[in-house]
Amino acid sequence: MKAGEGTGALEKALDVLEAVGSAPRGVSQAELAGQLELPKTTLYRIIASLVERGMIRRDPVHKVYRLGFRYLELVRNAYLMPDLVAAASFELRALRDLTGETSYLAVLDGNQVRSLERCDGAHTMRSAAALGQSKPVYCTGQGKAILAAMDEAAREAIIKGLVLTPLTELTITDRRRLHTELQITRARGYAIDDEEIVMGVRCVAAAIRDNAGNVRGALSVAGPAYRLTLERLELLGPEISEAARRVGAQLSEPRIQIGDTDVKLVDSPWAFNGAFPRWSSKLRCLFWADTLAPAIRMLDGDGERIFARLESPVVAMELHSQGLLVAHTQGWSLIDFEGCEHPLPDWPGKSLLGLCSRPDGSVWACLASHTGCKVGELNRHGDLRLSWEFQENITSMCWDERGQAFYAIGPETGSVYVVQAGSVNVRRLATLPKGSGRLSGLALDREGGVWTTLRDGWSLVRFAEDGSIDRMIGLPIPGPTDLAFGGEDRDTLYITSARHDIPMEMLNNAPGSGHLFSIYVEHGGALANITEWTV
Repeated sequence: MKAGEGTGALEKALDVLEAVGSAPRGVSQAELAGQLELPKTTLYRIIASLVERGMIRRDPVHKVYRLGFRYLELVRNAYLMPDLVAAASFELRALRDLTGETSYLAVLDGNQVRSLERCDGAHTMRSAAALGQSKPVYCTGQGKAILAAMDEAAREAIIKGLVLTPLTELTITDRRRLHTELQITRARGYAIDDEEIVMGVRCVAAAIRDNAGNVRGALSVAGPAYRLTLERLELLGPEISEAARRVGAQLSEPRIQIGDTDVKLVDSPWAFNGAFPRWSSKLRCLFWADTLAPAIRMLDGDGERIFARLESPVVAMELHSQGLLVAHTQGWSLIDFEGCEHPLPDWPGKSLLGLCSRPDGSVWACLASHTGCKVGELNRHGDLRLSWEFQENITSMCWDERGQAFYAIGPETGSVYVVQAGSVNVRRLATLPKGSGRLSGLALDREGGVWTTLRDGWSLVRFAEDGSIDRMIGLPIPGPTDLAFGGEDRDTLYITSARHDIPMEMLNNAPGSGHLFSIYVEHGGALANITEWTV
């Protein structure tokens, strides 16, 4: 077939697609036939093909055709940025509400910027650039913001290939002046388009960077110059910059991609309720407990086995210079490194919720109170000193490796708390909705990341230092309970799990429930909560 043959049918299909996409309320088949002057049989075949491909869809209530979800998916995938659009949606609406003007989300496309999303302003006379429309990078606020945020080599590669065509009398056409403008933009954190692409229209924009420093796009607000004066743009600039920062904080790119296939099941019998994994540097092994069929288990180079059995359910466990300190429902015991139990009668039984150690060797505990719980250093008599109060029960806690920051998990509110040493202020670092699962267990890596498992959520997450989630790992079990870093280089994350409260039908799909799991984490770090302390 010669070039050009068959293009007539393609053009007709594209005409139908464009007509449907241009009708916000949808368009009927009769209206399409009238607009496009196509034979009914031809139109019917084209519509049927487009519906089958998901490019358009029929609204059965109003009996009209609209763009299909497959079409929208392809548009979003063309830029590989559906996460960017989702992250920016709230800030776009907030900027529109703050200013009354139209707000935009744009990305770099070669030497152009292209609009991905828009929130229309409140005024009749407003900016209304079409979605998908591309504009020159050198004369738009969005483009200048993106250029200014890029590294020098990438920026110069783009500028070198630009033809600085004047689009208005105010368009920057001198490269030295453009470089100066970009330097000013970098210094103040936002860019201004002073009627450089359309006379009578001004714009203020800021670049979006993710947590890895990559430039992902730009937010902007645009409107008539008589409403957006230069003085007003200078006031709005910091607001746009802060909004772009918040969008970027949601776009953390994981440095490690870990999938379900990287989760390994440790060859050992299952536990009713596995908990309190603790890595011993001295013995180069992992200890963990089955709290309900009370026993301490041990994993080393020779495999996994029972280390010690107890008479009553385990409440908490922590490493000790002479073995393991174990709190159980009948009191406290020291399990030495031979597996022998030594009761500690001087440690009175109390409503213990959690136990951890600080790098200086002190013992820290969480005890239930009438209003929630108290956390503090535990003395030899079982009393707390220098305690903090929480309004909910704390179930997991640990110190960072310097002993300067204390972290705690509150599963009732789904909160991760942090307290600086010497401070009385408890700060909420992050919160997850209940639908994500119940927070359970706590581990810190050397990079400041906070790891926790999500019980009933089939996963574990890592929070960055600013509280944003930057990793989520799916697990083959619904009830992960606790976790700890171990191994020679502290690059193996061990995860305990529960089996006793899992419904039978769920166990059929999660046979690993109750087992110990491990994941290799390339950049994992040592934990403060594996410090071996002395009494």
